[in-house]
Amino acid sequence: MNPNLTTDRPTFVTHLECSLTGERYEADQLHGLSQAGRPLLVRYDLASIRAVAPRAMITARPTDLWRWRELLPVRRTQDIVSLGEIETPLVPIPKSGGPNVLVKDEGRLPTGSFKARGLVMAVAMAKALGVRKIAMPTNGNAGAALAAYATRCGIETIVFCPDDTPEINVREIAAQGARVYRVNGLIDDCGAIVGKGAAEGLWFDFSTLKEPYRIEGKKTMGLELAAQFGWKLPQAIFYPTGGGTGLIGMWKAFAEMEALGWIGAERPKMFAIQSSGCAPIVRAYEAGEEHAERWEDAHTVAAGIRVPRAVGDFLILRAVRESGGRAMAVGDPAILQAVEDAALKDGLLMCPEGGATLAAYREALRLGLVDEDETAVLFNCATGLKYPMADASKTLDRHGEIDLASL
Repeated sequence: MNPNLTTDRPTFVTHLECSLTGERYEADQLHGLSQAGRPLLVRYDLASIRAVAPRAMITARPTDLWRWRELLPVRRTQDIVSLGEIETPLVPIPKSGGPNVLVKDEGRLPTGSFKARGLVMAVAMAKALGVRKIAMPTNGNAGAALAAYATRCGIETIVFCPDDTPEINVREIAAQGARVYRVNGLIDDCGAIVGKGAAEGLWFDFSTLKEPYRIEGKKTMGLELAAQFGWKLPQAIFYPTGGGTGLIGMWKAFAEMEALGWIGAERPKMFAIQSSGCAPIVRAYEAGEEHAERWEDAHTVAAGIRVPRAVGDFLILRAVRESGGRAMAVGDPAILQAVEDAALKDGLLMCPEGGATLAAYREALRLGLVDEDETAVLFNCATGLKYPMADASKTLDRHGEIDLASL
């Protein structure tokens, strides 16, 4: 067994803090949103971590998600829930992307998507805080990750998804022990049902950013990137953005690592990538707004980023602007072309949301927002095997003679 999961270590959470007002909340208590209706952020005693967990010690540990234990909220080893959360690889795509383009392939994680990072942490903390029943809206992959981890530790789970959620996702959620319902609407309509049930005391609301700990799991993407780049950071990050938890988490991770002395002050340009059929963050960015209004009639082949309204909108926009990056939208044809190119030219089967980052990188290159010589990391947030693919097979006549030379 991995020693990271069996060895108790000191933990360093001091409190939680409203991301909008800075109001302080007690740690080790069950919280949802702050009084201001905004996400809570976990804060740590970084000075103490710096004294007991030098970078060299972290580097020497097995490369899994739990190597970062001092910077995670789970206090007791017995509350850790795990399905084997590995460090995901950086895969070059020189033919479809370019000589300095790397894909962080999150499809290698349990349940096949980066949702495993956030949900393993959120579920572990729910277990630690005594939660027995959870509900969540999902476009697919988050529900699958929640079902897997909650089932593993005996928490009852109910999942609501839009009625056009891919069938494979719906079946995956059910197969891993959750009750799953289709809703005639989008993910925020599903979220309204979850919120109503939570208000009536039926369950705890696990919607994106409505509990504090999914960010802490997702921030491990930023911690991993720093370690993989020799404690530097790439010059640009292209991140598929719906609720934006991972982008927010990485930005938080960078600040914490700088405070620990593990990295310097340099930051990547953060590109928040959306579909032109659902681009509330892009619209707010271009208008100079701090918050994003709901996007009506949301539609895109990239279901994971079809989020009409994000509760952490201002945190996404803040990270993008502070980094010198941009919020960008790409159309479905460009997304599908990028998925096809990465598969045919580089052998990497990306999900549509991952394809959106490649399409956006190409557009950013064309506009001069990034340079070909700069190192860019694109996030492929799930395995492409979960998504519909065109039938490209050819049929041979088994009963006649086959001219193999013609094949």
